[in-house]
Amino acid sequence: MNKSDLVAEIARKTDVPPSDVARVVDGLIAVVTRAVVRGEKVVLSGFGTFHRQARAARTARNIWSEQTIRLRARNVPAFRPGKPFRDAVARRRATGRSRSR
Repeated sequence: MNKSDLVAEIARKTDVPPSDVARVVDGLIAVVTRAVVRGEKVVLSGFGTFHRQARAARTARNIWSEQTIRLRARNVPAFRPGKPFRDAVARRRATGRSRSR
């Protein structure tokens, strides 16, 4: 599912015009991005938490040239799913059923 599919599905389920849903989705993405950049956590109860995670400096190896390089420390975006979301995915997987069939 891509962003336009998401907008269409939400519009269908809520009877809200797709243009309004697209503005809300764009707003959500912008707010979450800004908050995580500032180092804040964004908690959506029942769904999960978006946060910034620090990665330590490390040494890596280019597999093609065998050359080692030093990667500096950096921050990366991270998402931790909430328990209801994890449980829903685990139940779907355990039954072996898929919506794509």
